[in-house]
Amino acid sequence: MATIPMDIVNDIFLRLPAKTLVRCRTLSKPCYHLINDPDFIESHLHRVIQTGDHLMILLRGALRLYTVDLDSLDSVSDVEHPMKRGGPTEVFGSSNGLIGLSNSPTDLAVFNPSTRQIHRLPPSSIDLPDGSSTRGYVFYGFGYDSVSDDYKVVRMVQFKIDSDDELGCSFPYEVKVFSLKKNSWKRVESVSTSSIRLLFYFYYHLLYRRGYGVLAGNSLHWVLPRRPGLIAFNLIVRFDLALEEFGIVRFPEAVANGNVDIQMDIAVLDGCLCLMCNYDQDYVDVWMMKEYNVRSSWTKVFTVQKPKSVKSFAYMRPLVYSKDKDKVLLELNNTKLVWFDIESKKMSTLRIKDCPSSFSAELVVSSLVLGCKGDLENIKYRKEQEAKEAREAKMMQNTKRRDDFLSKGFKLVL
Repeated sequence: MATIPMDIVNDIFLRLPAKTLVRCRTLSKPCYHLINDPDFIESHLHRVIQTGDHLMILLRGALRLYTVDLDSLDSVSDVEHPMKRGGPTEVFGSSNGLIGLSNSPTDLAVFNPSTRQIHRLPPSSIDLPDGSSTRGYVFYGFGYDSVSDDYKVVRMVQFKIDSDDELGCSFPYEVKVFSLKKNSWKRVESVSTSSIRLLFYFYYHLLYRRGYGVLAGNSLHWVLPRRPGLIAFNLIVRFDLALEEFGIVRFPEAVANGNVDIQMDIAVLDGCLCLMCNYDQDYVDVWMMKEYNVRSSWTKVFTVQKPKSVKSFAYMRPLVYSKDKDKVLLELNNTKLVWFDIESKKMSTLRIKDCPSSFSAELVVSSLVLGCKGDLENIKYRKEQEAKEAREAKMMQNTKRRDDFLSKGFKLVL
């Protein structure tokens, strides 16, 4: 490597996936410093996003996380992460190669599955307000704030008078935002828009993922479904990561003025906010907001009919376009991934070797964000664990020597 100019090395490295770059750090000191350089990390991320290379699908099974490269589906890799194992670790968002992980509202982390580096969030307590005896629903969101160049986690907690109180009209709530740059939590003190309050007051039976924010236009989004007698129409609630304020995204006029009983969900496709309108599980219209927060830019991009091979068509979500843009990868009912040909309307199942039978899918780019070294707290934790294991191994070795000595016996000379 010493004979190759570093500008050429830089160009080669920019084309490699993050997992390979982690191993390339051991080639030489110049390579080590290059791969850990913040400018290189940013350039590598920019190229991956622009080209669509090295995309991964993150699969969450019953108890484990897996990744598979979209360009190579030969095998599934088990994702080792420092969050506790044996429990239902949730994935509540993906941004620039990072994912949000949750074991509980006070046990959260930001994790890079490519480099295996993690940043554990400092615990932020949940204090029950006066008149409340239990915690209700919890919403999460995770995303990159391009305005402040920061990664943020949003946690929204609803409180109830008791566990059976489902129809209260004044549920108190708490909204907190974590800044990775500051490594601290901040409470959002007030939510002035009455329709936003409904997100907490009348949250009920949301479809899968509606509790997790969808990132687009520097904002996180949730769908608030219609409820007869309480909420007249479906709403898209947004939280601006830069302003840290709530707002509303308006539906396409054709949808807003049509059948109010259609089932709705949201996703992001090609960087744009998408709205999925499910009509009695017969077919789904997919709308795309091509210019963020401009109502007239909503465009119906394709319609997906219920496949004959599936019994239920309750949940469908687009993940990513193919590179030639003639197909789109869809997730169906948390059990199947299919390529949908936009012109012919035909589907072909994406078969992944060793894939769990039931899973949720998240699209993740290969990046070096968070670096290859990990955060200071995680490094300290790993060193303490290694030291503890070394002490325990030494104690076991000393115990074995003593037991061997006693087992041999000894002679007493008078």
